[in-house]
Amino acid sequence: MTMKKDELKKIATAVRVLAMDGVQKANSGHPGMPMGCAEIAAVLWGKIMKYNPEDPAWPNRDRFILSAGHGSMLLYSMLHLSGYDMTMDDLKSFRQLGSLTPGHPEFGHTAGVETTTGPLGQGFANGIGMAMAQKMLADEFNENEKVIDHHIYAIAGDGDLMEGISYEAASMAGHMGLGKIIYIYDSNDISIEGDTNLTFSEDVKKRFDSCGWHVQKIDGHSFEEIELAVLAAQKETEKPSLIIARTRIAKGSPGKEGSESSHGAPLGDDEVAASKKNIGVDAESFFQVDDAVYEAFKKRKDELKEVYTKWQKTFGASVTGEVKATWDKYFTAPDADSLRPSLPSFETGESVATRSAGGKVLEVLFKELPNLLGGSADLGPSNKTFVKGYSESGHNTVGRNIHFGIREHAMGAIQNGIAYYGGLIPFSSTFFIFMDYMRPAVRLAALSKLQALYIFTHDSFFVGEDGPTHQPVEQLAAARLIPGLNVIRPADAEETREAYLQALKRTDGPTVICLTRQNVPVLDRTGGGEAVNLEKGAYVIRNAKDDADIILTATGSEVHVAIEAAEKLEAEGINAAVVSFPSWYLFDQQDAKYRESLFPAGVPVAVIEAGRSMGWEKYAGSGALFVTLEHFGESAPAGELAKKFGFTPENVVEKVKAHLK
Repeated sequence: MTMKKDELKKIATAVRVLAMDGVQKANSGHPGMPMGCAEIAAVLWGKIMKYNPEDPAWPNRDRFILSAGHGSMLLYSMLHLSGYDMTMDDLKSFRQLGSLTPGHPEFGHTAGVETTTGPLGQGFANGIGMAMAQKMLADEFNENEKVIDHHIYAIAGDGDLMEGISYEAASMAGHMGLGKIIYIYDSNDISIEGDTNLTFSEDVKKRFDSCGWHVQKIDGHSFEEIELAVLAAQKETEKPSLIIARTRIAKGSPGKEGSESSHGAPLGDDEVAASKKNIGVDAESFFQVDDAVYEAFKKRKDELKEVYTKWQKTFGASVTGEVKATWDKYFTAPDADSLRPSLPSFETGESVATRSAGGKVLEVLFKELPNLLGGSADLGPSNKTFVKGYSESGHNTVGRNIHFGIREHAMGAIQNGIAYYGGLIPFSSTFFIFMDYMRPAVRLAALSKLQALYIFTHDSFFVGEDGPTHQPVEQLAAARLIPGLNVIRPADAEETREAYLQALKRTDGPTVICLTRQNVPVLDRTGGGEAVNLEKGAYVIRNAKDDADIILTATGSEVHVAIEAAEKLEAEGINAAVVSFPSWYLFDQQDAKYRESLFPAGVPVAVIEAGRSMGWEKYAGSGALFVTLEHFGESAPAGELAKKFGFTPENVVEKVKAHLK
């Protein structure tokens, strides 16, 4: 683009001023990183990136990720200067209640923010997912014209690279040859505690070389070197690119440049004034931006509008007929209910592990939904998530069957990147115990309201011989604690099908499906509701013969135990209803009348679940009977553990009888 060096200098100065003043006014924040990366931002927004502030969701825009999310004033300043819906008043409201400028960028909250970043390394990995999505859509729609042809940019700092997730993600990106990635490493050698030589002395270039990246080193304050490095990275189409930019944190601050004191605290009024004087700005001014900056970006906006208009014409001419129908299928939420007739059903009494049932459902969904993709952390044969006959990821390739490798932490964040990108529905899978390895990404998916599906198998101590290291005990409770996460633990193969449909219906947040390793019976529902009632979160699967003396409620593989116990109780003259309770999240959305109908006042409740009891008192009452697991498991065959831990119909019967006395 045509922006001149003197204009770039003025943009960089404006970024420094806005960062200093925004943080100072809030008396909170990180001024050092924006000040140190001001030249990088000026070149990216002023000369390199394709975007349209009037259409922030333009599919062919370049994506920019501020992985070093603590430097959010850099991003907010550039959104303001380049013409997004970000006013000067918004910048003055930095970190204040209800503002568009929270302390760390939040997707869906502020136009132009592509990812929710904060926990270091997450944004780095999100970009890998975006690049995978970009390649998938380009392969699908670029047959006649390049309708998907853009780059994924990010600024990452020392902290991002210290976090292990960045190595996992970088390894995967290099292996796949994701050439549309251009990351700029803000290498300033400063972290909160001081110089990074306290903890970080590796050769970053060698590390990324070994991962198959194209690596360059530059002066991060030289407009010429920044631009030339990015252009060289654009020409490298077979490898992801890392530009190691040597910078000075708080560049321009005479007292704090190069110091950790500028990392996570305001500079102070005196230092702000001294810094403004040092960079040629009126020391008494407040949020001052040279009018020439706005004029430069007005010209830039006109240039970019031509690029945008040309793309719209290309898209309209080439994406037509069946191709347009496919495009619409990618970018429109599926009609989950219409999929049900094509999905497998299972015969009552059949013995099927819910992980196996999930695999059969997934096979059909791959046929019906071309934009569904995902994989596991090297556990496809166990999770039943590899779908034969479809493309696979691998060396220099991306496919619908994604081989994430043993990288749970990165897997979750990469999956989020795919979901942020749009047009694709991603899933990931591992043993439920290893959700702990990817929990930060699951939490961010819930915070960002992403449609992400997690298929967690081996969902309880019934894993058996693998022992307590692999037996989830607290994971159900921990997953349910995440606000906005729909955790579904289906009772049998029929409920498993319905769980997948609920995950597809939900476009405003993530879904966990917890599946068994062991076989469980397909349940007889002649005395209660059908599996489709899973959409209500809980339903009566077995009615009591007369008025219930007790209600047994259970999830997953324990539902059949509850039903068998109810039958035995009935034989002894105790009427027991059974409530299958696969999803607290869905149940909480039902009206009070329905919820009270399942758990009427005055009728005691017994909870049967192979996990911690925490949280169940909300539904069962504090005086309920809990047949749960409040300790770690042991290594032994599952049947022996069921007897030892009391998850048998006989034990439930004895506990219920004692409880009713």
